[in-house]
Amino acid sequence: MTDPIADTRRWIERAVIGLNLCPFAKTVVAKAQVRYVLSDATTPEALLETLGEELLRLRDTPADEIDTTLIVHPRVLADFLDYNDFLDDADALVEQLGLNGELQVASFHPQYQFAGSAPDDIANATNRSPWPTLHLLREDSVARAVAAFPDPDAIVERNIATLEKLGRAGWEQLTGGGTPENDKDA
Repeated sequence: MTDPIADTRRWIERAVIGLNLCPFAKTVVAKAQVRYVLSDATTPEALLETLGEELLRLRDTPADEIDTTLIVHPRVLADFLDYNDFLDDADALVEQLGLNGELQVASFHPQYQFAGSAPDDIANATNRSPWPTLHLLREDSVARAVAAFPDPDAIVERNIATLEKLGRAGWEQLTGGGTPENDKDA
């Protein structure tokens, strides 16, 4: 196995920031406010435990130290449908911890597929990461970033247009095929 955290950092640099898929990412990366966690969980239950610990850590840490957390979990939920089902448990945990309105969990996966899209639809790449990843976000940080962005609703459409222009070959060249095993620069 390659280094999942290095793969994730490379994906963020090349795709997320490089293609400006998330116009808010560059600032927190530049300020070193992203916490990267490599989970050794092999079951959804163990991953849920890690998620709970990281949600509480993010809640209890000032945003200028950690504004967002990426939990990379290469040993569990490799199947996208299982991962997608797990997201309901993740949301339930946020609620159980009393963090609704404070923190949220966003999702990235190597097989990410939007509802109603074909598996090979290039638009799916907006949420395709090299490894299954849970992204913990502060809602107030998201709200500030969105308020400062001229037209936040246009981000999704712009991202799809960027990926369609880049095409499958361009995406694969940029990301090494979208999976760490194919990344020749790793």
